[in-house]
Amino acid sequence: MVIVNKLDTVFKSGKKNLLNIYCTAGFPFLNSLEEIIISLQESGADMVEVGMPYSDPIADGPVIQKSNMQALNNGMTLSIMFTQIEALKERVHIPVILMGYLNPVLQYGIEGFCASAQKAGVSGVIIPDLPMFEFRKHYKKWFDKHGLKFIFLVSPVTDKKRMLLADKLSNGFLYAVSSSSVTGQPGGKPDIEYFDKLRNANLKNPVMIGFGIHDKETFDNACLYASGAIIGSAFIRALDTSNNLSNATRQFVHSIIDRNS
Repeated sequence: MVIVNKLDTVFKSGKKNLLNIYCTAGFPFLNSLEEIIISLQESGADMVEVGMPYSDPIADGPVIQKSNMQALNNGMTLSIMFTQIEALKERVHIPVILMGYLNPVLQYGIEGFCASAQKAGVSGVIIPDLPMFEFRKHYKKWFDKHGLKFIFLVSPVTDKKRMLLADKLSNGFLYAVSSSSVTGQPGGKPDIEYFDKLRNANLKNPVMIGFGIHDKETFDNACLYASGAIIGSAFIRALDTSNNLSNATRQFVHSIIDRNS
């Protein structure tokens, strides 16, 4: 039986302005993930990116760094995260993507990590600090074996040759960093030249834009140049200031997209 990856289903649906929301596993509380993922799905998010807590998240700004530390202090581990995601497998129909750093994945064991992700129903993985050469030589086989999409990042300083290689090695979508900064920084005007370069590069993967996307205006602007956009820090802030995670999630998603569209 051929199992269709949920990311393929989403992108082949033809739907535009896809919304991917990032949350940190174990934040704000150890067992928050179920409520947040279900609420994101019910509110209209098209996919969810689950952050794997790490003590040194170099690509992330202070908001997500703080959520990582709080999650670790809450006791979150990769094993607990996989158990929590697997428990939702029959109820979650949108793609779940894991985002994190190479060190804890290697500590877990790459083959075991991929096997656990497949068992939990994960669709794809983003590891920003995994070099493309290392991925192709040592790790790609395990992601392929377990049916996991792997997603590379490109930025405004990525040259065309490297961009095309990232696109070739990615097989879920290409993550286009909107600016050469960390997550959570205020977005300026869209880099139209960069986005046009992506759009005209004849890429095999759809593009999702992330970093600096924080409200309806920045989301809509990003979607002019890509299949959709990724929001992280702004959502983490919304969770951090709320006593009701379901309500906070619903209100946040509905502030970005029209739930009836």
